Amino acid sequence: MDTTIPTQDPFKTTNRKGFFAQPEPSLCVACKGTKMLCSKSRCPIMIKHYAKLKNAPQIDSTSIFGSAPGVFVGKYGYPLVSIGPLVPPVIGDTSEMDTPERWIGKTIDDIVGFRSSLVRGLYKVNVRKPEQCGKIVEDMTLLSMASNPVDTAAEFFRKPTGRIELDDEVQPFGPSAPLKKAEIGNFKLDQRIEKAHYDGDLLARDAVLELYKDDTMVTRIQRAFSMGAFGVKKSRRIVPTRQSITAVDSILGETLMGQVKDLPLINEYRVFESWQLDNRFIVLMIPEPWSYELVEAWYPDTIWNPAGREIMIISDAERFEGRTTYASIGGCYYAARLATCEYLVKEGRQAKVVILREAHSGYVMPVGVWNVRENVRNALKGPCSKFNTLTEALTYIQTRFDIPMSRWTLNSYVLKDSRFQRRLTDF
Repeated sequence: MDTTIPTQDPFKTTNRKGFFAQPEPSLCVACKGTKMLCSKSRCPIMIKHYAKLKNAPQIDSTSIFGSAPGVFVGKYGYPLVSIGPLVPPVIGDTSEMDTPERWIGKTIDDIVGFRSSLVRGLYKVNVRKPEQCGKIVEDMTLLSMASNPVDTAAEFFRKPTGRIELDDEVQPFGPSAPLKKAEIGNFKLDQRIEKAHYDGDLLARDAVLELYKDDTMVTRIQRAFSMGAFGVKKSRRIVPTRQSITAVDSILGETLMGQVKDLPLINEYRVFESWQLDNRFIVLMIPEPWSYELVEAWYPDTIWNPAGREIMIISDAERFEGRTTYASIGGCYYAARLATCEYLVKEGRQAKVVILREAHSGYVMPVGVWNVRENVRNALKGPCSKFNTLTEALTYIQTRFDIPMSRWTLNSYVLKDSRFQRRLTDF
């Protein structure tokens, strides 16, 4: 029978990475990407390999010239981390390559293809002393604030090489090499970001909120935040890309959540959905005071359940008063919460929300936390199904999912609370 990972405390759940186990190396050697011994429908190593082969002739050199759409800040060796431009062997509008907001509807091959063409320069800097790291930090900061891709010439100490690195927080990585020097061409700064950057008295949190209020794309805010473009002048720090993504999602989500709590309740049960990359997302809104949960079900042969024979379900939640600890489910928790709060603020309504995600075997490799944020946004942009009772809503959801609602309920704080907790209004 299926095995569910039950949660004793809905606010202290198991981290998805606790379930992660790479297939035995000998299995990949025996398979060689042809026999599918890991039971995946497609080999994630071969997907990355073919993308690399496609771009190899254009990056087989110690130098590259192209229009860089962004920068990347690594996390390894903190506080000494690698920063550098993301440079494709292409001149022109390459902004789509580093703009996840435009990736809904694309396939894994599409995403891995253009991400693999972005060559990452690696230049070691001390995140706590960016002012001492010379012109490279200044140039990368300006590149992170640019309104359009910047023509960039990068020279490396060796030819860029790539390795398979799977991460659910950031987008797939392209090849990389230690950066000898980088020269950026003419550029135009995003005036909104430029204004926040040159305000040396503006707190980083306030800069993020002002930029979002001014309709600045979340990805652009995250990119500049990562390069330490905001904050009180003497306190600015470079932030690894992974952490900057979650930090911005969390700041925005918390602020919007505060607004949601003062709004009137919705007056019906609403169900939204989005299916992308063999992921099924259902957003259920309940006419009760704010509470939020993300529940993920990972099928066998998916990236975080590669050797499992049963479906694994993990979750994390918060009550009306919010949370004080980092969500064990990871950055996707904050990404989905931001998208949810955006919708409720726009609607001028409050609700209890549970997001259910079925990750099926076609999701053979992670593409980044954006996948959750943009799928929830996509679901909430579309039409919703409305119901008068929770039973009706759950009966409909069951027709869209393969996993029985009893299993979802067993692993969901929000569903258990709404289905079984007696309230004063019940008497």
